[in-house]
Amino acid sequence: MQRRNFLRNTGLTVAGLAFLNTDTLASFLSDPAWKIRMLNENTGVFTEKGGTILFQVSKEGAVFVDAQFPDTVPHLIEELKTKYGKIGAGMLINTHHHGDHTAGNIAFKEVVPKLVAHANSKINQENAAKTNKSEDKQWYPTETYTESWNTQFGKEKIKLHYFGSGHTNGDSIVHFESSNIIHMGDLVFNRRHPFVDQKAGASIKSWINVLNKTLQTFNKDTQYVSGHAGAGYDILLKADDVRAFVTYLENVLKFTTAQIEAGKTKEEIVKATEIPGSPEWKGDGIERPLSAAFAEISLNKGA
Repeated sequence: MQRRNFLRNTGLTVAGLAFLNTDTLASFLSDPAWKIRMLNENTGVFTEKGGTILFQVSKEGAVFVDAQFPDTVPHLIEELKTKYGKIGAGMLINTHHHGDHTAGNIAFKEVVPKLVAHANSKINQENAAKTNKSEDKQWYPTETYTESWNTQFGKEKIKLHYFGSGHTNGDSIVHFESSNIIHMGDLVFNRRHPFVDQKAGASIKSWINVLNKTLQTFNKDTQYVSGHAGAGYDILLKADDVRAFVTYLENVLKFTTAQIEAGKTKEEIVKATEIPGSPEWKGDGIERPLSAAFAEISLNKGA
């Protein structure tokens, strides 16, 4: 929801707006680029640019999943302070290492004392920072895990799962168990062609297995949050949306395999405008999964 709706739904009534001066009133009623959407009383999602941020605020503090960018984090923090007052101690969790999910880590450093991620995510963050010569702009995970991690935070039990390589080799599935809400990071691109980071251990075949295990692990009422969605589609998902993305990845491999067997080159394959069987995935970027599938299939054939 837009900022004006967030404020309205947290106690600022139309009558209250009458006491504001013209400039302040205009600022409240403007529609800024960022949006906050509440999923329950204290849990919501924040979107501006980059990957979706999931957050939960309680009297114990605040938990944030992913961090976008240094210039977007203050927008979220100030809005939450408006509603909840002092946020207090808490933690930040990274679903994976990519910059549109972690560049804003540094902006959270003065807000929360702890940053949790998969061990491979921390390694990938460090390697990327060295490559980009941006080590001075980073806040790396202060705590890591390899298979699972959990903590009790107020009334919420938070559990992180690692089911194997997918979008990268360090993707965390973050489950708010009491709320039954999961942040999938970039393990699901809702009707948008994904980036397959093979340099960071990504595997489409393994990605399919990770998502199938996810669907087997959680129940039909689980609400999923995706990092990105195509134009006109939501970042909030149900299990059927996750299954649709599994089918899409299967179709990417099926199509690419058939094209290779027909003697097509990579350059010819990536000129495709649609993945057969998954027409909902539209727009730019089809060459990303097709290039990755070509490399993965070619590597397996050469093994």
